[in-house]
Amino acid sequence: MEKLTLEFARKMDGEDTLRDYRERFYPKADEIYMDGNSLGLLSKDAEACLLRVLDEWKNYGINGWEKPAKPWFYYAEEMGKMQAPLFGAKPEEIIVHSSNTVNLHSMLATFFNPVEGKDKIMIDELNFPSDRYAVESHLKMRGLDPEEKLVVIKSPDGRMLDEDHIISLMADDIAFILLPGVLYRSGQLLDMEKLTKAAHEKNIMIGFDCCHSAGSVQHEFDKWDVDFAFWCNYKYLNNGPGGTASIYINSKHFRKGPGMAGWQGFVKKKMFDMVQEFEPECSAGAWQLGTPHMLSMAPLEGSLKLFHEAGMENLREKSLKLTEYMMMLIDNILVPYGFGIGTPREAEKRGGHVALEHDDAIRINAALKSNGVVPDFRYPNVIRLAPVAMYNSFEDVWNVVNILKNIMDTREYEKYSSERGDVA
Repeated sequence: MEKLTLEFARKMDGEDTLRDYRERFYPKADEIYMDGNSLGLLSKDAEACLLRVLDEWKNYGINGWEKPAKPWFYYAEEMGKMQAPLFGAKPEEIIVHSSNTVNLHSMLATFFNPVEGKDKIMIDELNFPSDRYAVESHLKMRGLDPEEKLVVIKSPDGRMLDEDHIISLMADDIAFILLPGVLYRSGQLLDMEKLTKAAHEKNIMIGFDCCHSAGSVQHEFDKWDVDFAFWCNYKYLNNGPGGTASIYINSKHFRKGPGMAGWQGFVKKKMFDMVQEFEPECSAGAWQLGTPHMLSMAPLEGSLKLFHEAGMENLREKSLKLTEYMMMLIDNILVPYGFGIGTPREAEKRGGHVALEHDDAIRINAALKSNGVVPDFRYPNVIRLAPVAMYNSFEDVWNVVNILKNIMDTREYEKYSSERGDVA
């Protein structure tokens, strides 16, 4: 079959209008990077922006807050404006700030307002555990028992969630819903519009953790009327390790103001009046707590330039083609070796990575690393493979699948430990 050949993969690359963006990154010649869903690669554009800000620090010192062409004082807001088109948001509805879990705590402090008879939080059992840690801590701070006030949506297969089932659980006593945009293990993309509409019909505040959808799919937060969202920027958005995260606040909530206030959320023009009464900015900027993390934000500027050039619709189209091609190869080459796919086949339900399942995934994952592939393991049986549209090729996908075939043919994986490392 032609589609199983290396020649076909190279033909697809030849037709790829985004192929030249790979040259704007730093992929290693002897490595196939398939872990952009955990940490995106460094782009030359991101590097240039970081070096520029370092140079501004060197030359301006504290005057960097006002003197550069892009003053640091307004930099977080400028980065929010750059992100807005990718998320279907108004420029003032996104702020680049802090870290993901800190931002979730801020969202809980703002939007979880329990009253008698409406004091429960709904989450799902498949979301990244950090979110649950934060949610349970807020329930406890309010004197509420998580055993009674936390509604956990169960998955029928341990991989995916059903939107209709979620909606059926939206009872009148639910005050706050938090769900992932894309499930971090399986790569399932939830129907955020449908879920938001159903939640609002029950007068429930709803928001999304978009860490695994940001930069891999197009969002329409304003159109969907999402209340809030938050995400890290170091995965598909390539902002670098620990890079500053982002918050979306629907403008209808600006008057509410932040539940956790900090000096940086004060009206910008008046901040240095140093008054004791808090006056929040009328934008997502009000949810800032501390000083902008300039060196952790600067790479995002360069990365976002690439997203604007390439176009999110084009990147999404290529991403879907890459994951579809990978799943086709897995079906035809790897299934006989005991592999399965835990990712939705439907394009509209799929994020940017493929969850490859195998009972010996830990050892196979280790063998992949030894063969120059950078994958990602999730306990107990998932190898996540993310062919990123900006810098991965169809030939990369073909090579990864055929490296896996060779690992299984030679039983190379058997020489590796079945113990998980400290960082998976």
